[in-house]
Amino acid sequence: MELRAQIKEAINFIRRYTKMQPRIGIILGTGLGGLAKEIAKEVVLDYENIPHFPVSTVESHHGKLIFGKLSGKNVVAMQGRFHYYEGYTMQQITFPVRVMKFLGVDTLLISNAAGGMNPHFRRGDIMVITDHINLLGDNPLIGKNDDSLGPRFPDMSEPYSKKLIELSEEVALNLKIKLQRGVFVAVPGPNLETRAEYRFLRSIGADAVGMSTVPENIVANHMGLKVLGFSIITDECFPDALKPASVEEIIAVANKTEPKLRKIMKEVIKKI
Repeated sequence: MELRAQIKEAINFIRRYTKMQPRIGIILGTGLGGLAKEIAKEVVLDYENIPHFPVSTVESHHGKLIFGKLSGKNVVAMQGRFHYYEGYTMQQITFPVRVMKFLGVDTLLISNAAGGMNPHFRRGDIMVITDHINLLGDNPLIGKNDDSLGPRFPDMSEPYSKKLIELSEEVALNLKIKLQRGVFVAVPGPNLETRAEYRFLRSIGADAVGMSTVPENIVANHMGLKVLGFSIITDECFPDALKPASVEEIIAVANKTEPKLRKIMKEVIKKI
């Protein structure tokens, strides 16, 4: 089935439950689902019921598409996302972003949990993503291009909106929340990296490493959406002082830091 037909089917299903035209889309990452509680919900749909939506298989990813109001704006939020390591194709991972665009979204906020490699970063820091490096070994735009969705060769000179980055820094300053800035690198996972890999990733210019976000960003740019991305630094990945990291600890740090990121995101949404 062609992508456009799949999108149409998903939209037709969603429109049976809501006519809302959300301008802002939100993807909530590992341990960062708390923002969903603050949305004045109009409709909540399970991924498994939406045609062609994958289903998240990772703990802490709930698998719900939430429509409602946040900071006075109409939003649609993905509570739970999909990862390449789960065995999904890049097209499946990014399908919800395409659906968001057809629902009316023009701005996408993405959050994730990431390992910090910049020596100035500490566990529990929040980083606004200024740029990214794709080391997933794949790309959601590979294959036949549908020109009605976006260009064959989309420009990526500003993958994350400079204007939105500045806005988030201004908001964080007013809230007295420290906000780091840096380059995010996406790797396939699901294992965490070796010391040598951390050294390599740092040497090519990355400040934080994770297993998501880049595919969604590429497709958002393909479709002309403005993107703002945040990473919560859940563990310190310094090769010479590397300690074993557990998923439980990573989720605990994400949960602890999430209220600060929630404040920033709510305020940014208010000002968009």
